[in-house]
Amino acid sequence: MSEIQTQVSLTPYTTLKAGGPAERFLIVRNRHDFADAVIGAHLTGETVNLLGSGSNILPSDDGVPGLTILNCARKISIESNGLVEAETGCCFQELFLKSVQSGFRGLEFAVGIPGTLGGALVSNAGAYRSCISEFLTELEVVVNGRCQWVSPEWMEFSYRNSRLRMDPSIQVSILRVRMKLERGDSKASYDEAREYQRQRIGKQPPSPSAGSFFKNVNDVNLAQSLPDLPAPLKKAGVVPAGYLIEAAGLKGVRYGGARMGVRHANFMLNVDNASAFEIYRLAQQVKSTVKTQFDVQLEEEVLYFGNWKRFMDES
Repeated sequence: MSEIQTQVSLTPYTTLKAGGPAERFLIVRNRHDFADAVIGAHLTGETVNLLGSGSNILPSDDGVPGLTILNCARKISIESNGLVEAETGCCFQELFLKSVQSGFRGLEFAVGIPGTLGGALVSNAGAYRSCISEFLTELEVVVNGRCQWVSPEWMEFSYRNSRLRMDPSIQVSILRVRMKLERGDSKASYDEAREYQRQRIGKQPPSPSAGSFFKNVNDVNLAQSLPDLPAPLKKAGVVPAGYLIEAAGLKGVRYGGARMGVRHANFMLNVDNASAFEIYRLAQQVKSTVKTQFDVQLEEEVLYFGNWKRFMDES
């Protein structure tokens, strides 16, 4: 385990390339060191903030109090019966690649998702009608300084959500998971994954971003009221956040160095050394405008880390 550092800028550790310093910063490379660090922090009452690839995180310009742990515990093991055990610092896409190389399918949707398994679990990441929670059998967590295995139900998964997002004050760290995958045809899996990747490349801009910034909206009445929403989405009662942002005239709108995507309206981009506050302020502008025009409260997929009180008061 590396030494704890102080006042470490988190900008290089986020895909948005913005944000202030961690009060205390530690890198862990296996689940044993990860567990020791978390348990120690829990016993002393120190807040723990977890980082993986930083693809769904925006740290405050005013800093992140407590201990920020960069999780680099990446071990993956796959048995011949499809049982998978993976540490949560592994790349979500790598988990797919290793599973398909072993002859199993199910995680094709993970291709192109830039985060770690841990981040995928917090937000129940998914795409193309699949999500990570479907495949889980057990999770090893540290809760209040104690290690234990829990069921997927314990996490209270829902669309892009879990109990870890619903209650940010809860001190829980996920060390590793166990999953069950089904046998599949490797060529078919690679073909499916390549098609997903092709679609993502067509939507994703080159500037630093966090991918989709807001969650899609599940609202049957709203979906039915939008005349040009595609029929499959109307039937499912799903309204993409990007659709609402574009319809509200916010595609490409800019605040400071932050801009909403032109290629994909639900991408928040850092186009000119944006501060975390500029990104936050643009997000609030988008939420306010969409609320006014459609009476819908957009909800961020991105999590705000650290001390935001000053900026929230100013906005």
